[in-house]
Amino acid sequence: MSNSETKRWQAATLGLGGNVGDPVTAMAEALRRLDQRSDCRVTSVSRLYRTPPWGKTDQADFYNACAAVETLLEPQELLAACLEIERTMKRVRVERWGPRTIDIDILTFGDRVIDAEHLKVPHPRMTERAFVLMPLADIDPQLQVKGRAVASWLAEVDRTGIAVANENRAWWRG
Repeated sequence: MSNSETKRWQAATLGLGGNVGDPVTAMAEALRRLDQRSDCRVTSVSRLYRTPPWGKTDQADFYNACAAVETLLEPQELLAACLEIERTMKRVRVERWGPRTIDIDILTFGDRVIDAEHLKVPHPRMTERAFVLMPLADIDPQLQVKGRAVASWLAEVDRTGIAVANENRAWWRG
């Protein structure tokens, strides 16, 4: 049996965001690029959200969304694919939590817990951030993260200023 035959499809969730240039177009393009790969398929996408900046607040509002994917890639390979999409889309990030054209984070990867230097899954701060939990709840409010459902985490976070920017969950298809 070849190596490719031993791989199986695995579920993961991604968080996407940006606030420089046209972040909605950038996120849609990133999702389409992932979906066009033979080893990834986008299975569900959240509504699109407009979010006040977090961490560093003297910048433009962000747009955020989440996506569920199925992939034949291992977590580090999926991270590399996401980083390559960011790079080819000319991602610019000057400072932590600062403005950026596109950001793709792996939020969950099945029920795996990963604590590597460049990849931590579940994403370490996702349960504190409404801009992650709200779109993730669109996809699967019962998804278990750190032993609790996304909907349970969402009930405890501040959602102030976050608004649905597009109800149509096919916004990324272009």
